[in-house]
Amino acid sequence: MMYGELKIVAGRAHRGLAQEICAYLKIPLAKVECFNFSDGEIFCQIQENVRGADVFVIQPTCPPVNDNLVELLILLDAMKRSSAIRTTAVLPYYGYARQDKKDAPRVPITAKLVADLVSAAGADRILTMDLHAAQIQGFFDVPVDHLFAAPVVLEAIRALEIPDLMIVSPDAGGVERARAIAKRLQCGLAIVDKRRVSPNEAAVMHVIGDVEGRNVLILDDIIDTAGTLSHTVEALKEKGAERVLAVGVHGILSGPALERIEAAPVEQILVTNTTPLEDKLRRCAKLRGLSVAPLLGEAIRRIHENSSVSSLFV
Repeated sequence: MMYGELKIVAGRAHRGLAQEICAYLKIPLAKVECFNFSDGEIFCQIQENVRGADVFVIQPTCPPVNDNLVELLILLDAMKRSSAIRTTAVLPYYGYARQDKKDAPRVPITAKLVADLVSAAGADRILTMDLHAAQIQGFFDVPVDHLFAAPVVLEAIRALEIPDLMIVSPDAGGVERARAIAKRLQCGLAIVDKRRVSPNEAAVMHVIGDVEGRNVLILDDIIDTAGTLSHTVEALKEKGAERVLAVGVHGILSGPALERIEAAPVEQILVTNTTPLEDKLRRCAKLRGLSVAPLLGEAIRRIHENSSVSSLFV
């Protein structure tokens, strides 16, 4: 099937990333007006013709999560009612992904609920990055292209030229991600066993692997309040680790995160710009931002041209 003109549309969640993607693709960002009425209701209007266009709506559902999610749904509905031939929801960060299973009585599977909402609003396909749980792809009834930030992360780690490096997974759920990076860097792997005592609070139990005298790099998908990160750094230091660095694909960094990072004996934290980073980078000298705009831009170009995206699934 042939699609019309490529259009990039962005809500207010992360216009900076959308502008970087447009610069990579050498096309202008489509004109959209979004604002809130005095009671908080969101209004969106597409201010150019999208009839027959292949539209990509860029809107990570980062804080404020609910506002950005509803704005995404409104933009998708606007595209559907404006006769776009195909609409792809680009979710660099997929909010509610941590509620992906029924692990207690009478709790929702909110990751599935959000998937249903996005599909019902008019998304014909999804482009996302480093889902908290890979099975979330199956929650959608439309095609999902699930990218990984690994190429960007690997390039940044290699540039640091850290001797005697060991990759550390901060929990059992992240072992596969950490193992893949360790394999490509040809370095060791350690795992931190943790027990979550409440939402946003985890207690580290013990370190699996010999980190004494080693330079270690903690690899996590989401750094939210940085509670897990700070506990992990302390546990590694107690086990004799020398330098401690970290990578977080999604730097949510909410609540006391920046204060915890400043207080923790961690040298540097690399975070990608799947969510807005500008203010956080100004406030915390230990943070270093990495751009995923070229990776997302290349995926958008290939999807638009109906060419293979599989080579980007590193």
